[in-house]
Amino acid sequence: MTTPRSRRGFLAVCSGTAAALGLGTPSPASAVPDEFTALRSKWRTLILGEGFDPAAEPFASRLAGLGGTARRYLASMSPTAGALWPDLPYAEPDPGTDPGSYVCSGNMSTSYTRLSTLAQAYGQPGTGLTGDANLRDAVVTGLGHLHDDVYHAGRARYGNWWSWQIGAPQALLDTCVLLHDALPADRLAGYLAAVDQFVPDSAVSDYSGTSTGANRVDLCRVLALRGVVGADAAKVALARDALSPVFPYVSSGDGLYADGSFVQHTWVPYTGSYGSVFLGGLGMLFALLAGSNWEVTDENRTAVFDSVERAWAPFLYNGLVMDGVAGRAVSRGLSADDPAGVQQDDHLRGHPVLAAIVLLGQGAGAARNARWRALVKGWMRRDRYRPPLADPVLSLPNLARLQEVEDDTTVRAVPEPTGHRLFPAMARATHRRPGWAASLSMASERIAYYECGNGENPRGWHTGSGMLYWWGGTFADDQYSDAFWPTVDPCRLPGTTVSRKALADGAGGDWGAARPDVNWVGGATDGRRAAVGQYLKGLRSTLVARKSWFFLDDTVVCLGAGISCTDGTTVETTIENRNLGAAGGATFTVDGGAEPAGYPWSQTLEGTGWAHIGGHGGYVFPGGATVRALREAREGSWSSINTAGSTAVLTRKYLTMYVDHGTDPVDASYSYLLMPGASAARTRARSADRHWLTVSANADGQQGVSVRSLGFTGVNFWSGGTVGSLTASDPCSVMISERGDGTAVIAVSDPTLTRTGLTLTWRRPVTSVVSAPATLASAETGESLTLTFGDLAGTAGVSQLIGVTSR
Repeated sequence: MTTPRSRRGFLAVCSGTAAALGLGTPSPASAVPDEFTALRSKWRTLILGEGFDPAAEPFASRLAGLGGTARRYLASMSPTAGALWPDLPYAEPDPGTDPGSYVCSGNMSTSYTRLSTLAQAYGQPGTGLTGDANLRDAVVTGLGHLHDDVYHAGRARYGNWWSWQIGAPQALLDTCVLLHDALPADRLAGYLAAVDQFVPDSAVSDYSGTSTGANRVDLCRVLALRGVVGADAAKVALARDALSPVFPYVSSGDGLYADGSFVQHTWVPYTGSYGSVFLGGLGMLFALLAGSNWEVTDENRTAVFDSVERAWAPFLYNGLVMDGVAGRAVSRGLSADDPAGVQQDDHLRGHPVLAAIVLLGQGAGAARNARWRALVKGWMRRDRYRPPLADPVLSLPNLARLQEVEDDTTVRAVPEPTGHRLFPAMARATHRRPGWAASLSMASERIAYYECGNGENPRGWHTGSGMLYWWGGTFADDQYSDAFWPTVDPCRLPGTTVSRKALADGAGGDWGAARPDVNWVGGATDGRRAAVGQYLKGLRSTLVARKSWFFLDDTVVCLGAGISCTDGTTVETTIENRNLGAAGGATFTVDGGAEPAGYPWSQTLEGTGWAHIGGHGGYVFPGGATVRALREAREGSWSSINTAGSTAVLTRKYLTMYVDHGTDPVDASYSYLLMPGASAARTRARSADRHWLTVSANADGQQGVSVRSLGFTGVNFWSGGTVGSLTASDPCSVMISERGDGTAVIAVSDPTLTRTGLTLTWRRPVTSVVSAPATLASAETGESLTLTFGDLAGTAGVSQLIGVTSR
């Protein structure tokens, strides 16, 4: 290891000549074939952006800001043993100690990221540092210091593997591309040797462990750039070929599923976080290698294009990506290192996904590209809370991609897609209607309650216990964006049923280790409406419950039954917990009477028929219910749910409604209707219409409803039995949609993934079966319809649709 330079010596070197730095040493550039030179140029464009006017907004201010950041980094850079910046020590912890080793290695990769930022300020126009020789020389010296001090061949890694195999080498190689001609040949060779040690070919030799899904795409990016920078055709070919395992649909573990699910860390739904990395990384690599000798031509890559609308679009809404598929990323708000910075949220996580779709579309064919650009423009224009073109943290190339779509007058923004999507492989559902959208998060033996790890999201315990998120088209788009996660009561998440038993931070274990031993989680849908259910077992609790949601045109009908617990604590079902922001001024009306608007306030509402939150929506309680309601101002900090978060105290006001099932309830139940965006008058009218909804069952064995005016029937059979006009031989989920033309669609699923046979009888006159899946073994029509199914275990919980005509 070389002796670290002093601060004074470092500045002297940075102000010296290129000859003093050895920059006159020939680099490998002259020996690189034209194709590698072209690939470096293409990558430079991909990471710096193109087609924008640096003197026009929003780019001028962003470039100036980049220059300001670079100046701060440059002024504070001070290479010493164990650090390049004083605030980012990466010295290896003492042997045998654990404390924060992942932070130390993370600081190492963050140091490389800062050098990459400096290199971008050097290469971008309009930063005030464009082409600045002192800046360039400082980056070259910084690269040398990090190499000599920590990231070099022969060094044993410590802490988090990600820092060594993805974080550091990606930033290092990007910097090598941006400053390629300024790097001495021997130095460049040393950097590539370090990458070879920490990211050897064996890192992608099999599809397992940490080399799957988004991580595999990231590793391939490292290998591809290692090949491009080092003019190594074999490395680029390896990177291309190692992408192939991410394309086919998987049936377990990490990756894309045929139903549109995306899972990372084996058990965690991650469309909105790791999935963003996956999609963006593939877009970058496809674009880099297009037209080269290493173009990605694997025929299975079309699954990625198919998944844009199957996997990602259902979770994008008005520019945000839904938190139910963001894992522990929901705990990343304000950073302790930058408490005056920008709070991360669902909108800021959504914008890179939009940009990734634009980039991926360039190679997806003309029809898809046009359709995706129209979707993206719509999402952008409807994002009023965080307009994407004013996103302060979106990378410049992504900003340029979105600006180009906005400026393209041939692209017409399309409205939000509508419909229902079930994702059995990750226990999620989305429901989209004109003016609002909802998302449901559940847990099963296949999907974790929640994920924590690396000091993040230690109190996400109940996010998989039936959390029902919802957003309005022109309102409440900041519901989970505005400091919701650090201030909400983690035991009163909307839609959930929980025991108030105290849980330790990180209860159940890191990386999605905590999963319930239940398999009835899923439902049936015809693509418009749905019956969805969850057999709930509480995290480290004796709580059990049967929970059902029936997703309709303007309503979600929510039922709970069989709620039992012996924890010695109360059990609650949270109907709603609206984040009303710092002001908290929404009106609250119950059965036509206005409740007090002050804070704090609480009340037990006996025999409640309906309630309404001004500017949000309505709630109806069939037959009346006893509901607890409260207004409260809650305090919290990001550091309480993320060790890297800011300690600044935040206050948000909440209006909460919940059902108190009492201490150690036995066979308790609930029922309510959620009506997003409904006025008080419409909520009152729905409550007064005693014939609109029939709750045909709400018990431990079956839960079902029917709405005659919609021709809707939905039943979740937790066990075989009869509910209304339906009889099922075994557990299943059934949804029927009868149409005015005498036809009907019957959707049937096996949420347990275990049924080798099922018989379903619908006591309605049926003339004929006009469409059926291969799983239907036989059908008997007449005064009633009897459907006999064969093996459903292999359907992965996907709804089986049968079309019939009635007499």
